[in-house]
Amino acid sequence: MMKRKDKFRFFKAVFPLCAALLGAVPALLSMTPEAQAQVRIKDIASFEGVRENHLIGYGLVVGLLGTGDKLASSPFTRESIKGMLERLGVANLDANLLKTKNTAAVMVTAKLPPFARRGAPIDVTVSSLGDASSLRGGTLLVTPLSGADGEIYAVAQGAIATSGFLAQGNASSIVEGVPTIAKIENGAIVEREVNFELADLDSVRISLRTPDFTTARRMRNAINDAMGTDLAEVLDSATVEVFIPGKDNVPEIIADIENLRVQPDSTARVVVDEKSGTIVMGANVRIGQVAITQGGLTVRVDESFNVSQPGPVNVGGSSLIVPGAPISIGGTTVVVPETEIDIQENERRFTILQGDVSLQELVDGLNAIGVGARQTIAILQAIKAAGALHADLEII
Repeated sequence: MMKRKDKFRFFKAVFPLCAALLGAVPALLSMTPEAQAQVRIKDIASFEGVRENHLIGYGLVVGLLGTGDKLASSPFTRESIKGMLERLGVANLDANLLKTKNTAAVMVTAKLPPFARRGAPIDVTVSSLGDASSLRGGTLLVTPLSGADGEIYAVAQGAIATSGFLAQGNASSIVEGVPTIAKIENGAIVEREVNFELADLDSVRISLRTPDFTTARRMRNAINDAMGTDLAEVLDSATVEVFIPGKDNVPEIIADIENLRVQPDSTARVVVDEKSGTIVMGANVRIGQVAITQGGLTVRVDESFNVSQPGPVNVGGSSLIVPGAPISIGGTTVVVPETEIDIQENERRFTILQGDVSLQELVDGLNAIGVGARQTIAILQAIKAAGALHADLEII
């Protein structure tokens, strides 16, 4: 039992919390589904020019424990080793005499972040090019990374880390993950910067990841309302251009714009993956009034095989079995197939879906007739063929 003083302290501590929760209820109830569905512009669009750049390079990984390329079947690895050693002072080397198994030719890829400055580290991915069985424990030698224009933007080198491994013996082997792909965290250093200055821009273009005219118009309205003037205009279904009043505050304007919230719109679409039986329906999917029934006839076929074998010859009331001779005379052993066919017809009622039903009503109607994913796919295709599915049906 709590004493009076303890009860007083308890209610004194709990009362402010209860008052705060009760005060928040009207605000929660006033939130509309549209307000809850709003997302930031930065989550559905990107700013033109502010993007990553892909880099690629060719290099060698050394220090492998006998899991490198076989030089007989990877001539590019052999020539690369010879060229590397010649640059390091080992001259007059016969490449045909190289028998090393601790080196592998690899392709090195990376993404140069926007506004990456000289000296900044970036991550790289190392992938085997030849027939190496594992890159575990190797070290990537100096590898220049070039962009699409052929210029070198970064240089990679360092010890690689693989997530997979390979263990093998004379009779069996175990492979976990992909041991021929590895990563180097901060394995490359930026040597050249991409020339792009925000201060030189008179306008900023925002590109929607999913083009839609309605979403672009809502984005334009949100930007103009926030900035207090008509600086944004819709160029097409995927692009909104915002004019910059002053070049000295371009980063500030972009920061303000990307945090504005809009409600994205989308096309009604049903995506079906027949391989896995997965069905994804958008919230805007609508179906006209249709009557649906599915299945109703079950055919079951059972096959069995029996062996028919004649009995032994009966001579004088006893079976005569002669060693080394056939058991029966004048008969053969045959396999007799037996087939049983059972047909069951299950009565199923029609389920009527009223016109312009919502996604929830559609799912409830399909569940009412007890169909699975495979049957649902067939039903959706039939509804589409009947012209009652008001959505794009995409089968992948």
